[in-house]
Amino acid sequence: MAVTASPAPALRRKRLRERLRILGFLSPWLVGFSVFFGYPLIATGYFSFMHYNQIEQPAFVGLRNWKYVLTQMPLFGPALWNTLWLVVVMVALRVVFGLGIGLLVTKVKSGAGFFRTAFYLPYLAPPVAATVAFVFLLNPATGPVNEILGAVGIPGPEWFNDPAWAKPSLVLLSLWGIGDLMVIFMAALLDVPKEQYEAAALDGAGAWARFRYVTWPTITPIVLFAVVTGVVQTMQYYTQALVAGKLASGVSLGPGTVIQPGYPDHSTLTVPQLVYSLGFQNFNTGAACALSLVLFALAMAVTTLLMRKGAGLLPAED
Repeated sequence: MAVTASPAPALRRKRLRERLRILGFLSPWLVGFSVFFGYPLIATGYFSFMHYNQIEQPAFVGLRNWKYVLTQMPLFGPALWNTLWLVVVMVALRVVFGLGIGLLVTKVKSGAGFFRTAFYLPYLAPPVAATVAFVFLLNPATGPVNEILGAVGIPGPEWFNDPAWAKPSLVLLSLWGIGDLMVIFMAALLDVPKEQYEAAALDGAGAWARFRYVTWPTITPIVLFAVVTGVVQTMQYYTQALVAGKLASGVSLGPGTVIQPGYPDHSTLTVPQLVYSLGFQNFNTGAACALSLVLFALAMAVTTLLMRKGAGLLPAED
């Protein structure tokens, strides 16, 4: 009786070819992930346990950098508070305003293209240029905004020169460039089936009921996406706060200028600014790496919480 050869070697070779083919397709992502995320993350963890000033050889110091960042750094508390304040207030208002403007533009019967362009153009302005323009507009002495407020009998605030108004001024700047979220929400709103609106109207549903029971369940994934990406971006908030604080303080920005961020009274100081100041101004790279990992862990924790909470709001698939 003839014995049939076992198909196991051929099956293993087939599976190996399939895995190699998959790895080939994944190789661009794997290389990019390794070079631009994996290696920097490992290097950051390594240097967080070292005393390193970017000139001398790194020297192992154990948990000294972590202890300094978490218990001894005088500006860590204000920077963390400012960052979390911006995450909560700025992200929430940007989502609300972006959704509101998207709803208004989609309801416009004529001139919708003009309004889309008008709201989207500010988003295209470079962050530094937009911040410089905003600081000029909100200048408490010569800015046109306070002049207009004074003309109608309203005393204008100090804006970027007042610790109580500095962060709200940054929020206004972010709302001025709301065009990115407007476009995303408009695409989501236009994707809602019109038949559902018609059925809800036939049932006597008003505008709020149609939004709550028809629009909102459909655009919830897009809202979650906007919130999560907004949190990640705001955790890295750096350029606008730094430029606004320096311009408001009267310090000229030029080659070789040493910038101490946070004007006025550390009210615009964020954790990314503190990382830059530690690593590239004070050359305390070990502490800067430890602080970067704290910020990374905080961003991951907040993002994971949002994803877990948001998963319960997503509509169930059929």
